[in-house]
Amino acid sequence: METKPSSSSANFVDQLVCPGDVVLDLSSMTNQTIKLGGGLRQDCDAISVMKAGRLRFSKPNKYWVENSQKRYVPHAEDSVLGIVADSRSDNFLVDIKGPAIAFLPVLAFEGGTRRNIPKFEIGTLLYARVVKANPGMNPELSCTDATGKAAEFGALKDGYMFECTTGLSRRLLSSPTCPVLDALGKKISFEIAVGLNGRVWVKAASPQTTIIVANAIMNSETLSDAQQRIMVEKLLQRIQ
Repeated sequence: METKPSSSSANFVDQLVCPGDVVLDLSSMTNQTIKLGGGLRQDCDAISVMKAGRLRFSKPNKYWVENSQKRYVPHAEDSVLGIVADSRSDNFLVDIKGPAIAFLPVLAFEGGTRRNIPKFEIGTLLYARVVKANPGMNPELSCTDATGKAAEFGALKDGYMFECTTGLSRRLLSSPTCPVLDALGKKISFEIAVGLNGRVWVKAASPQTTIIVANAIMNSETLSDAQQRIMVEKLLQRIQ
């Protein structure tokens, strides 16, 4: 059974909310399970806001508050771009821009065994999934999806990585496709990996095209949909 926003929560979805606002009443949502993302907390049956932003809802059952900030607070199931900071016998220590260093078990890879442990140098860029993110504990990462497959996770080679706000990261991952990515994708081919921790990796056929894609994405944050498309057209004139 698909979960839909209740009539009370629907009044807040896509609206600006402030700390202290109660946006969900669980007592009126019988036989439903919801997932809480960043910016929300549960107090008995009340779900209240912890930080200012827009309340978002994604099917089937996830709510979160979207805003733009440089500091990243890890949440389970987030896709992140991490930088290997150190290597231990049982895990890798990975910087994900959070309040604490994350750890990636050496077996948290598809087909991972003691005889098949990957070797990453310090500074290696990884695309990973947050498995656990409990307060007061170091986040745990995995380079597999929920089914244990590598999917798109793993080391990212070459390309260019830049940092942005968490709000821009979420917009780049939104559906339908973000206008700046849609406009770029119609003209040129490139690879992209977006981390909800405010890091983006892009790789195109040439270094010049890669930088143009990165600049377009970074410049898009404060632009309207129409302005993003115009900006992309002007940037692409440089490689024609």
